Amino acid sequence: MTRETRRSERLSAGALPDPAHVDNIVEHASDIAVLVGETGDVEGISVNPESPSLGCLDHWVGRPFENFLQPESIEKLRGRFAAMRADPEFAPLPLELNHVDNATWEFPVRYSLHRVEGGHQVLLLGRDMQPIAEVQQRLLAEQQARERDQQKLRGEQTFYNVVLEASETPLVLIEIEKGRIRDINSAGAAILGSTSDTLSGSSLAQAFEGRRRDELMDALKTAASADELKGVELVARRNGRVVSLFPEFFRAAGELYMLCRIVSVDDSVTAGPEAAQSLALLFASTSDAIVLTDAKGVIRDANEAFLVMADAAQLRDVRDQSLAEFLVRGTVDLKLMLESTVKKSRLRSYSTQVKSLVGTRSTVDVSVARLRHQGGEFGLGFVIRDVSPSDAMEGDTASAMVSEDAMKSVMDLVGTASLKELVSATSDVVEKMCIETAVQLTGNNRVAAAEMLGLSRQSLYVKLRKHGLINSGGDD
Repeated sequence: MTRETRRSERLSAGALPDPAHVDNIVEHASDIAVLVGETGDVEGISVNPESPSLGCLDHWVGRPFENFLQPESIEKLRGRFAAMRADPEFAPLPLELNHVDNATWEFPVRYSLHRVEGGHQVLLLGRDMQPIAEVQQRLLAEQQARERDQQKLRGEQTFYNVVLEASETPLVLIEIEKGRIRDINSAGAAILGSTSDTLSGSSLAQAFEGRRRDELMDALKTAASADELKGVELVARRNGRVVSLFPEFFRAAGELYMLCRIVSVDDSVTAGPEAAQSLALLFASTSDAIVLTDAKGVIRDANEAFLVMADAAQLRDVRDQSLAEFLVRGTVDLKLMLESTVKKSRLRSYSTQVKSLVGTRSTVDVSVARLRHQGGEFGLGFVIRDVSPSDAMEGDTASAMVSEDAMKSVMDLVGTASLKELVSATSDVVEKMCIETAVQLTGNNRVAAAEMLGLSRQSLYVKLRKHGLINSGGDD
């Protein structure tokens, strides 16, 4: 029994019709059929009508088949033909060739090779591999894009980890629905008496004494939703330290999370006796005036330098009074400072004038910081430095005197003008004072002044011309 007989027994059963008796079998059994003669020329070609992407290939007939192959495919075809000629019983395996036509058109075809009885011709029946190649290219492109995204994600994760660890502020990131610690930096873990690796992924409630998960998460949600920033006071389970968590909501990838700052409220930890004593001495002896107020600017404490500036004999003369009472522009100045401090937690520099209880004035530069007390309440700390050289003081005083003179002139009109005219004149004076204050506060930056006053840039220029302030200069 020959090898061909064994192959036939193994791969077929029953009776099949003679291919010569089946209509159009060559045209429809493959996408492309090519008959190659003994010399290697194309003697016949057929393209399946269901494969229009291959186009018309009639011009191949009479020309060497190798003319339409890529160089690497030519070598593969020659090797396969040589093996078939050397062994008449050799049954070649399918062969994938890359075609080229018109110098630019390329397409891959998977051929099966068949000897033609009675000659040295070879019939190549091929399947168009372009759809598969296109799918493979798309898969490759998607895989490369995915790898780039993963690389970018790893880079961003690295940046996130570096920034989180470099922060000296104790921070903990919480998954709200599960009440679980998603991440915590080393500073936060140290306050809680543990490590980042130990706490990450664990329940937040387990890190504190006497708190159930639902109760703790409800308290944090309430604090995060409050108009004023409030803390939730807790006791760390591992070291007994009393801390406050100040939560804020944020959303990432559609999920709601909570970022909490951890603040120690244990005086023995946050500041030792020596530090507290040094701060008290600095408060009492510094030459700069220091005023501590509540969130509305009502004075709670002040040092000796401020009492001297305000011509007050003792603290009770100024305590429980609004700081606006000691500012030349009163509530206008105080409101601007409070709003700026609430937005940014601090105000670096604000130029204004302070008036004492007996009416003397000093040109000052004020810096403000928002202070957090135990229990989550906030206050403000004002550092007021006297910067009243004669020139600056005279200029500002003159400006203030102009405003006072303008108001006095308006008041002198009572009895000589209607109430409507008096109100209009008063409004002009107040408008001018507010514009002057905004321009001074923003360092003569008119764009910023317009934004602060809620005006368009053009409207501000109109009002500057109206009040004769257009020559005061400014940054555009």
